[in-house]
Amino acid sequence: MKMPRIGSGGPQTHKWLLTPAIVAIGLLLILPLAFITTLSLGLSSLDGSGEPGFGAWRAVLSDGFYGWFLVKTLFVAAVTTAIAALLGFPPAYLIATSRLRWKGLLLLLIILPFWVSYIIRTMSWINILGASGAINESLMALGLVSEPLPLLFNQGAVILGLVHFVLPFMILNIYVALDGLDHSLAEAARALGASPWQAFRRVVLPLSLPGLAAGSLISFLLAAGSYVTPTILGGPTDAMFSNLIYESVIIQLDWRTGAVLALILLAAFGTVTILFGRFFGLERIGRASL
Repeated sequence: MKMPRIGSGGPQTHKWLLTPAIVAIGLLLILPLAFITTLSLGLSSLDGSGEPGFGAWRAVLSDGFYGWFLVKTLFVAAVTTAIAALLGFPPAYLIATSRLRWKGLLLLLIILPFWVSYIIRTMSWINILGASGAINESLMALGLVSEPLPLLFNQGAVILGLVHFVLPFMILNIYVALDGLDHSLAEAARALGASPWQAFRRVVLPLSLPGLAAGSLISFLLAAGSYVTPTILGGPTDAMFSNLIYESVIIQLDWRTGAVLALILLAAFGTVTILFGRFFGLERIGRASL
């Protein structure tokens, strides 16, 4: 008697297996996107201000204020991503090349911040950077400064908080790429006369680029879409694009403008993702990501 083969259900079976994913994408992505689009055009019953049309789009696109905020948001996210990449590569490399008994503990230390609320982690910087925070109190006790330094409520504090937020994602993605490498390749390069730096630059770093690209993409999108960090650590002029969306919808009750801004930010994210895919390949990034 023949035993049924695994995966012998044919193409129709595979289509049915895709049904839950298709339903989830439709309910969680396509329908909300369609709702926001109709809202931006004044076709939703939630917004009764003005005639339906592209009035809100014209008002936003013709106002340089929103364009400046978008550029500023992308710049802050890019700086955050670059700093996170520089800070994240060494610990990821250390974990990937460490002994097996230490690897689990080191990974636990990287994941540990996820056990604490993101808001609490962000607010903890107030006790560090504030006028009576740990840094200023230490500097004044040592006599290095006579008055507290303005370390809080500025763009530097926002970038610092964002780096703190995205750094675990960067480390874990780079670690996944490095952990899958054949480390004998670097040893072979050193055996052929390459210095440790040359072996790292010509062998390890190129092979780890998919993980670095995956961590950079995730970090960039998380930083650019952040709302909590600029609100807590930034000043009045350090808001980001997500703060404009919140202000339009919650404070001003201008749902149409908020919907337009949300779609513009989504388009910017899509453009960045396409550029990453163009230069690094989305398939390689997907295999290297968590």
